[in-house]
Parts: sequence; C-alpha cells; structure tokens
Amino acid sequence: MQGHELLIDAFGRVHEEVHAAVAGLTVEQLHQRLDPDANPIAWLLWHLARVQDDHVADVAGTEQLWTVQGWAERFGTPYRTGAIGYGHSSHDVAQLRVPSADLLTGYHDAVHEQTVAYVSGLKDEDFDRIVDTRWDPPVTLGVRLVSVVSDTLQHVGQAAYVRGVLLRES
Repeated sequence: MQGHELLIDAFGRVHEEVHAAVAGLTVEQLHQRLDPDANPIAWLLWHLARVQDDHVADVAGTEQLWTVQGWAERFGTPYRTGAIGYGHSSHDVAQLRVPSADLLTGYHDAVHEQTVAYVSGLKDEDFDRIVDTRWDPPVTLGVRLVSVVSDTLQHVGQAAYVRGVLLRES
C-alpha cells in the first residue's frame, strides 16, 4: 500500500463519521451545547472542514473551497473570511448557526472530494517536501497531512460523543 492510499482511507473514515454524526439530528441538536462553553456538533464539524480545506489548499497551492465555491456566503458566518475556528472563544463558537445538517455535510463532501483528488496524485517521495518552515524542524507534506487527519478525527470523535449524550437525553 502506498502513502496516498493510507491517507485516502483515513480521510474517508473522517468523511463517513461526519455524516454519521449528524444523521437524523434536528437543527436544535446540532447547536446544543453540553455545558455553556462546550463546542456543539455544528461548530465541531464546521471547524474540522475549515481546517481540512485551509491546510490542504495551502499544501496543494489552490484556493480554499470556502471562498472559491461560495461556502462562506452560504454559511453566512460572522467570522472573517479566512477563519477556521482556531482560537475561537466560547462567544465566537456560539455565533455559528447553520440552517441544516445538509449544509455541513455538503461543505465537508466538497472538501473531502478536493482532498482525495489532491492526495491521489501524490507519490511517496512527495511526502518529504517541506511545506512549512515556521517550525523546528520544518514541517513536511506527510507530517502536515497526518496532522490534518489527526485533528479531523479528534473533532469528529467529539461530535460523535456529543451526539451520543444528546440522544441518550432525549
């Protein structure tokens, strides 16, 4: 198995879990917080898609789908256009309101498709390319992509946990 195949599988698992996390939930449940400062499912999934879109577009040298496909307008967030959720306060998190799970999954579907298209063209030797020199040691493409997989898996797991609590309560 080649490196790109492993990454496609990993991103595919995130993709499946994003859909599972919202299946059958109401808009109210998507925005429900387990406590006043907890991240709701809608924000967690928006954030993971934004991180994946931002980071993959950066290493691929392409524009983010958030802007080029008009997702920013469809979501109508109060955030600056380039925001991905990093550093958001509890108040910032509460500002995200989505009208449906379909908007969240639609954006993630587009990001997933773009990610798979990019990763499919990679060769194992590509993973050693330096993509970020702000760190010591500098970050390679392979490390960046694994970091995105890790971050998105953590957030989709958090969304699944919130879903479980919400469904147990209802």
